Amino acid sequence: MAKKKNVTFDDIAKYTNFSKTTISRYFNNPDSLTLENQRIISDALEKLNYKENKVARILASGKTEFVGIIIPDLYHHFYSEILDHILSTYETFGYKFLVFIGNENEETERRYIRELLAYKIEGLIILSHTIPSEDLSKLPIPIVTIEREDEYVCSVNTDNYMGGYLAASLLSRRKCDILIHINTPTSEKIPAYGRLQAFHDYCRDHDLKHEIMIRELGNTYETAQPPLSDILEHLDTACRGMRKGIFLSSDTHANVLLNLLMRKYGRLPEDYLLIGFDNSPISREAVLSISTMGQQTDQLAFEAVSLLVDQMNEQKKRQPAPLDKPIHKVIPPVFFRRETTEK
Repeated sequence: MAKKKNVTFDDIAKYTNFSKTTISRYFNNPDSLTLENQRIISDALEKLNYKENKVARILASGKTEFVGIIIPDLYHHFYSEILDHILSTYETFGYKFLVFIGNENEETERRYIRELLAYKIEGLIILSHTIPSEDLSKLPIPIVTIEREDEYVCSVNTDNYMGGYLAASLLSRRKCDILIHINTPTSEKIPAYGRLQAFHDYCRDHDLKHEIMIRELGNTYETAQPPLSDILEHLDTACRGMRKGIFLSSDTHANVLLNLLMRKYGRLPEDYLLIGFDNSPISREAVLSISTMGQQTDQLAFEAVSLLVDQMNEQKKRQPAPLDKPIHKVIPPVFFRRETTEK
């Protein structure tokens, strides 16, 4: 059987009576053609059963339709959920993604960025924290960050301050005798610091007994368990007989503390109330569902890709207009009341 011939630009030009230059403009800069001419070529592609050669188009236009992503890890469920939502935007925006996990190693992440640039990515989404935004802003492509220091680049973040304030307020209304916030060492430049600041502000403004515990919790269950076990021993001794409202900086760490309580007591004691942060799958799937201040990860991901696409489209114009200053979008959190606060 004879091999079916691929339809070429020359075939399309002959069919439409347009030049090959006009056909090329349709693929690489369609706005330079009238709507009527775009329609004629589009109809011709359908009738000729044209199959686009992506490699040829990349070589001709220099545009790969690839976006790079660098995330810190996949242990924290927030990152894996954000990644899942970002990848699902392909149906809307048509961009494909190259993903690297940096494991909080700056030298490694800089090497990954060099490799991504060699692949001619058109934009970059970064969730890791190692490289200052000032350095990122000097890259020759648009950048959007999610939940990290963002002074010099565009970003999409949760309203972390609102989340921390609401968490403290909810625990206070549950008649807790002491409010406790457990967090990892966090720079004031990172959006997540707002959780800690808001918790402290609420307790101070309402003259509530409270304690903020900063510990290195690491990125795995094995690293988080020892410090959280120490915290639990401290609370059992120092806060005996007190109703304890605990707000943890992530659902992942809230789940570790919940597991420690369940192992020690066989249940969640009446004097412990827990609130996490993220609304990651683990908060719903834990041995007891965890109340959480939920980040709207679907919106965070969609807005990040949308903001990046806007910038990439601007760069494709003959005379692109650079941003006067970075754009920072903020998404409100949503509280999910579950079993760990229903007492």
